[in-house]
Amino acid sequence: MITLHHLNNSRSQRIIWLLEELGLDYQIKTYQRDAKTSLAPKALEQIHPLGKSPVITHNDEVIAESGLIIEYLVSLTDNHFEPASTDADYWQNKYWLHYSEGSLMPLIVMALLFEKMRTAPMPFFIKPIARTLANKVEAAYSGPNLINNLNYIEKHLASHQWFCGGAIRSADIQMIFPLEAALVRATADGYPNIKRYVKQVHALKTYQTALQKGGPYDYAS
Repeated sequence: MITLHHLNNSRSQRIIWLLEELGLDYQIKTYQRDAKTSLAPKALEQIHPLGKSPVITHNDEVIAESGLIIEYLVSLTDNHFEPASTDADYWQNKYWLHYSEGSLMPLIVMALLFEKMRTAPMPFFIKPIARTLANKVEAAYSGPNLINNLNYIEKHLASHQWFCGGAIRSADIQMIFPLEAALVRATADGYPNIKRYVKQVHALKTYQTALQKGGPYDYAS
C-alpha cells in the first residue's frame, strides 16, 4: 500500500490528484500546519529527516520531492502520463516537470515571504524598514521575474490545452500547484489562459475526488 504523508495547503495535494488519475491503491496520513507559523509539524521528521511534504512510503522506500514522487508513481503503471522517449513530447514533459520547482516556485515563495514581511506583527519602528526592504527587492527582482515567467506560461497555454498538447501528462500534475498559488495573488490578474487551465483542472472528477480526500485546500477556491 502506498502511503502519502499529506500536509494541508501544500504541494502534496497534487500528488493526491495524480494517485486518483493513476487509479492506484493508497492511503493518506494527514498532518496539519502550525496555526501560528504555518510550518509543518515535527511529526513529519519521523518520516523524512527534513520534515518534508509531500513524501510517500511504499514497500521499503521513502520518497520525497514532488518531481521524483510523480516519476516514481507513474513508473508503477502503464499509462500515458510519461511519454515514450521517442515521443515528440518527451523532453517537453521533462522540461515543465523540472521548471515548476526549479524556476517558478522560488519566485512565488519569495512573493509570499515578502507579503508576510509587510503584514507580520512587529515593533512599530521595525515595520517601515521591513516593508521598504520587501518592496524594493520585489520591485527590482522577484516581481519582474515572476511576471516574466507568468507571461511565458500564458503564451504557452494560448496554444496548448495541456502543457504537452492534448492529454494530461506528469508535467500537468507538477505545474498545477504553482499556478494555483499564483492565481491567489494580484500579479496573476490578466492571465486568461492560466485561469482557463486551472479551471479546467479543477473541473476534473479526479481532481474533485482528490479535494474531498485531501481536506480543506485554500488554493482551489
